[in-house]
Formats: sequence, structure tokens, C-alpha cells
Amino acid sequence: MSRELKIQEFDDKQVRIVWDDEEQKYYFSVTDVVGVLTEQSDARGATVYWAVLKKRLKQEGANELITNCKQLKLPATDGKNRATDVADIEQLLRIIQSIPSKKAEPLKQWLAQVGSARLDQLQDPELSIQQAINDYRRLGYGENWINQRVKSIETRKELTDEWKRGGMQEGRDFALLTDIITKAWSGKTTGEYKKFKGLKKENLRDNMTNLELALNTLAEAATTEFSKQYNPKGVEANKKVAKKGGDAARAARENIEKGLGRSIISPNKASDYIKPIEEAQSQELPFDEDIDK
Repeated sequence: MSRELKIQEFDDKQVRIVWDDEEQKYYFSVTDVVGVLTEQSDARGATVYWAVLKKRLKQEGANELITNCKQLKLPATDGKNRATDVADIEQLLRIIQSIPSKKAEPLKQWLAQVGSARLDQLQDPELSIQQAINDYRRLGYGENWINQRVKSIETRKELTDEWKRGGMQEGRDFALLTDIITKAWSGKTTGEYKKFKGLKKENLRDNMTNLELALNTLAEAATTEFSKQYNPKGVEANKKVAKKGGDAARAARENIEKGLGRSIISPNKASDYIKPIEEAQSQELPFDEDIDK
């Protein structure tokens, strides 16, 4: 099962939303929506309001569809994942009807737009890619990095499709093979790499420099091609192919590092890595090879 968390804004307030691939539906944080409707100044106020409302609805014999909400662990304001009541659009519309608020109608329209946009993206994957590009621009990433990141997303999708074809399962198998690829080219597992960069819940690829991202993409692209060539069966055979793909990128890394005289593996994040060109100082080349030879 795959779930994707997104943070959307409505009226300057953040609403946590989870897309469930298996059920093909959105789940919204109930307390976030309640906070919007009741104009609570903090999350605690919205939580208390929802607890009181849920109790009242149960006492009034409201349909269990409204009060028996699913719970998912979502990131809270303190950074920790906490069990949170979530509701699909049908449940949420019924909850909205129970709260007197001038924002009810605009919120209903917003919910409809969110659901419609996702359905459009399912029909046309290019819309999802464009949304990702817009999100990265909003976060302040440069255009060169964004182009690399979009390519890496496409390459990763090709690799996971190849793994699925070979019988590998999402979750443990994918994580294991990804660790092998990453360790082979970078010298670090995914967890070690994140710790090196000081990351916690953040996405590693979203915090790679241009060169790191390029080498990671090369490693995954090479693994895909080796898998197509050798058609590995079972986890052990796929582990060997993953190592071979990572080794190909490691060779490229070592060649680049030889010219640079430093390691490419950086503790920096993508958003603070690239300096404006006018800040960079020209240096004498450490090699004098004739490019015409």
C-alpha cells in the first residue's frame, strides 16, 4: 500500500492530506479542516473542538460514517508523527455540515477542486510532473536542479517498474535494493546518507546536490538496463544487479573526484549548495591535457 502526504493551504491555513493509492481516494486531517472552519488560532483548539463535536454527534445518534474516522500517523507541529483522525471527502462534507461557519461553502468548493485535480493527474501523468515542478519552484529550487530532479523521478519510475516485473515487492524489497545501489556508488546506505546531511523525515533526493543527484540517477538507470539485460530472478539475483548498477556510478564518481580533488558526497542540501557564478573564484586547472588529442 502506498500513501502520499501533501500539505495544501486553504485561507492561509495548512491542511494535511494523504492520497491512498490502493483506495484511490484522499484523506484529510479532520482537525485541520475544523481549524479552518472555526478559525482556531492553534492546533490544540481545533482538536478540542473536534473532540466535543464528535461526542455530541454520537450522543445525537449521528451516522457512524461521520464519527468513526480512520486514523493515520501524520506529522504534528512538534515534528513527531501522531495518530490523527482523517476523513475522505464524503465524510468531511458531512462533518462540515455540522459546523456553523461562513467558510463552509468555499471549503466545499476547495475540496472538490483538490479531488478533481488528482483525478486529472491520474488520467494525464504530465500534470503530476508539472505540479512537482511548480512545487519545487515555490520552495526555491533552481531550474537546473529541478530539471535534474524531474529526470530522476522518471528514472526511478522506470527502475521500480522493472523491479515489479521481476517480482520484487514495494516496501522491504525496494528499500533493500535502493540501499545497495546507494551504498555502492556513494559509500553510504540511504539512512547513513540522510544522517550525514542532517536529515530526518526529509526526502534524500530532494536534498542532493546537482552532482549527487546526477550520479544517483546514473546508478538507477544503469541498474534498470542491467536488469533488462540479465533478467534476474529472486532477491539475491536482484541484489547483485543493484550492486553492479551502483558500481557503474561509483566509477564515474571516482573519475570526477580525481579531477576535482575533493569528495562529491556533500553534507550540504540542494537548496543551499549552488553559489551564484559571480561569487565563484577562477582557479588554475589542475590538469593540462590537450583536448584535441
